[in-house]
Amino acid sequence: ATLPRKESAVKQETESLHGSSGKLTGSTSSLNKLSVQSSGNRRSQSSSLLDMGNMSASDLDVADRTKFDKIFEQVLSELEPLCLAEQDFISKFFKLQQHQSISGTTTNEAEEMDGGTLSRSYSSGVPQTISSEKDMIRQMMTKIFRCIEPELNNLIALGDKIDSFNSLYMLVKMSHHVWTAQNVDPASFLSTTLGNVLVTVKRNFDKCISNQMKQMDEVKISKKSKVGILPFVAEFEEFAALAESIFKNAERRGDLDKAYIKLIRAVFVSVEKVANESQKTPRDVVMMENFHHIFATLSRLKISCLEAEKKEAKQKYTDHLQSYVIYSLGQPLEKLNHFFEGVEARVAQGIREEEVSYQLAFNKQELRKVIKEYPGKEVKKGLDNLYKKVDKHLCEEENLLQVVWHSMQDEFIRQYKHFEGLIARCYPGSGITMEFTIQDILDYCSSIAQSH
Repeated sequence: ATLPRKESAVKQETESLHGSSGKLTGSTSSLNKLSVQSSGNRRSQSSSLLDMGNMSASDLDVADRTKFDKIFEQVLSELEPLCLAEQDFISKFFKLQQHQSISGTTTNEAEEMDGGTLSRSYSSGVPQTISSEKDMIRQMMTKIFRCIEPELNNLIALGDKIDSFNSLYMLVKMSHHVWTAQNVDPASFLSTTLGNVLVTVKRNFDKCISNQMKQMDEVKISKKSKVGILPFVAEFEEFAALAESIFKNAERRGDLDKAYIKLIRAVFVSVEKVANESQKTPRDVVMMENFHHIFATLSRLKISCLEAEKKEAKQKYTDHLQSYVIYSLGQPLEKLNHFFEGVEARVAQGIREEEVSYQLAFNKQELRKVIKEYPGKEVKKGLDNLYKKVDKHLCEEENLLQVVWHSMQDEFIRQYKHFEGLIARCYPGSGITMEFTIQDILDYCSSIAQSH
């Protein structure tokens, strides 16, 4: 007589949780409903994932990365209400929210019970050793959904295999879902499971950063072609642009900022290393072009934590541009430069400027002889050869040729005025002048730039 009454009580409790259709409002009915609704989408997305898994990272574009991001987000979005609904069902079905603790049977015994057995043992007052109702709910949820954590880790591994940059998407999405789950119940099965998976995602993100730094150390440049923009400089730009779009207003912004600092310092060191080892391209050109690219990237993306590095990149670009211009300009007027360097050296040794012309190697006759070697025609020819040489040094992608050429024009005019000043001070009243004027220089430079 007792057994029918107990079964009747269970039946009444079950009926109280029925919906209008006579089905349970939680439990496996909700799982089946979600499965039917999204099975078609999942089949098509699974084939997409397999196709993506066969690609190399270089084959991927933004659309491919966004595709994985959407799939990952859909998995988490469907998983969250499913787990919460099942947890709510278990809590209501076994009336666990009305009891703070149950004592008795061992944990292993409780885990081996199915729903009916657990309900009957609870209704008959069989003691349990589970410390609290939350522990009981979590144990049942673990029994039902024990596959969730390994399957999520498999999905994360696939995303990482497709493209390591997917770890950026996953870190932001998973962090948000963990934050949401912890706000609902920090001790819940969902919160604990997603928290465990988040550790794997963060580890993959850290590995992505470490691999980029390792690739910088291992980069090899061709000895037969000009260097141009180094691969890891272009990759940093790609990484930063992608990261800024993903981490905008994200909870894990601090992780990205720490990664930025590590990466940019490694980029700076590696650019300098390659510049020192470069044989085909002058060191100043490697430094100038790559730091110009870095400065342009940081200026465009406006990454606040890299403001100091942006200023440093600009300074390095400016310094090496000036160094390259001065070094290169010494070549088309080599003898003239050497003559005036000698004049300045004598003045530095203590000889008065107006007495330099009495030095045999630097008298008026020697000055006239050197100046005659550089008539306007020869100067233009020297500048034309210089333009061709600069063009061979610089890469097309950074498009700095006209910037460099304009700087050379300005530097040439500055030197011309300096030479004129030395002539006026050291050879006063001699009437000696250069055989070309500043206007000639402007005309030569403009004509050369337009003809190439």
